[in-house]
Amino acid sequence: MKPLLLVVLLACAQPVLAGQSCEERPLPFDEVVRTMTLAERTYAALENSGASVAMISRAGQDLGKYGLIYSHMAFVLRDHPDGRWTVVHELNDCGTADSNLWNEGIGNFLLIGLHRHSTHLLIPGPQVQARLAALLATRTPRRLHEPRYNMLAYAFSTRYQNSNQWVLETYAAASAPPDGVATRTEAQAWLKQAGFVPITIDVPMFTRLGGRMFRANVAFDDHPFDRRMAGQIDTITTDAIVRFARKIDSGTRVAIVE
Repeated sequence: MKPLLLVVLLACAQPVLAGQSCEERPLPFDEVVRTMTLAERTYAALENSGASVAMISRAGQDLGKYGLIYSHMAFVLRDHPDGRWTVVHELNDCGTADSNLWNEGIGNFLLIGLHRHSTHLLIPGPQVQARLAALLATRTPRRLHEPRYNMLAYAFSTRYQNSNQWVLETYAAASAPPDGVATRTEAQAWLKQAGFVPITIDVPMFTRLGGRMFRANVAFDDHPFDRRMAGQIDTITTDAIVRFARKIDSGTRVAIVE
């Protein structure tokens, strides 16, 4: 076993509950090894990219019926001269209607029982990277965080927030003109002006009713009434963020690690 993989395995032996079910169910050893191998390959890809900041996505659940692969995006930044990479992201607290911001290693980020053992890296151009690195060291990301969590939050409402929406709005603050974005309202206004288009998924009425009644982290009351009644839910997905970043930043690169 390679030294890095051994270190990650030892560091991540305990299950991580943030963003997951509150049941503590240790993963099978072969799943841990497979996931930590992916973590090692992701680390190597980041090191070889020459980047200081990237956006990393994991496939934590099966979204195939919506034509999606990756479910959750985070920032990952090289924050130490020895090559340490730290993942920064919003996580829903154990299926509740609350969220928080977390910092953790790549291994912990992936050690959740992946649906697919693959990571997607979105690497901004050098100027956006520099601005993201500076921004993530300030209080702005915390100001852009809304703890009222909604898995299907409307893209242009500040009532709730999902994890991908926090990444997008933080990315907007780094990409907009200096001092142009300090609040969620300003981030969403800039995103509209810059041409961000959310993903629209079809959620039938009975699915909407069931989700609202039986899941604390799903709500639909932030969506426009006519769109909601038609079952058209406009939300933030990793695919929408990738498409937008490639549109506004010609220096953006992507890499898939498997």
